[in-house]
Amino acid sequence: MNISQKMAAEFIGTLWLVLGGCGSAVLAANFPDIGIGLLGASFAFGLTVLTMAFAIGHISGCHLNPAVSFGLWAGGRFPAKELLPYIIAQVTGAIAGAGILFIIASGNTDFSLADGFASNGFAEHSPGGYTMTSALVTEIVMTLFFLLIILGATDDRAPKGFAPIAIGLGLTLIHLISIPVTNTSVNPARSTGPAVFVGDWALSQLWLFWVAPIAGAIIAGFIYKFFNSKAR
Repeated sequence: MNISQKMAAEFIGTLWLVLGGCGSAVLAANFPDIGIGLLGASFAFGLTVLTMAFAIGHISGCHLNPAVSFGLWAGGRFPAKELLPYIIAQVTGAIAGAGILFIIASGNTDFSLADGFASNGFAEHSPGGYTMTSALVTEIVMTLFFLLIILGATDDRAPKGFAPIAIGLGLTLIHLISIPVTNTSVNPARSTGPAVFVGDWALSQLWLFWVAPIAGAIIAGFIYKFFNSKAR
């Protein structure tokens, strides 16, 4: 696959992640009487990755996330020269997904961006009122384990064909743990898409949701590389 094909796959995949994951939170989480709640939103994010891993994993690797690209690079599984093209595709895909969601959600007269639009935040913008320190630690640690799952599940020695399931369920578990803290990012592109539309506080807090996931992912990459280093 050439880089244009890979970028197109990453664009579409990340669009689906934001539309499906954030869409479940904005449109369905609190729907009267049959809202899907935290559990449903968590599964929605996991299912977007699981479905796209089967759909485009053989084209681009289905990163859908700048942190994943950095983590795979740190683990020796992704070339540095493709980092920027992948990140551009992921961020633009996330913004496009958030744009489609905005158009859909705006069809309801009760919709307001003031409700957060599934943006990530800390302190007064944390769903549970958690501090910046809590958010920082959560995003670093959750992304670290997400990358360990990805690196392990896609290892040549791992059982074949099950990686999307492990990765999708891993992301579901991460959301079940951390939605109350940050609304769960572990993905700078996912955070950027809604923040562009909300502006204001969402953009001012966006730095944490780039720095923490990428830091956690790079640490995970180095850890996995250590696991695979030969004893001297």
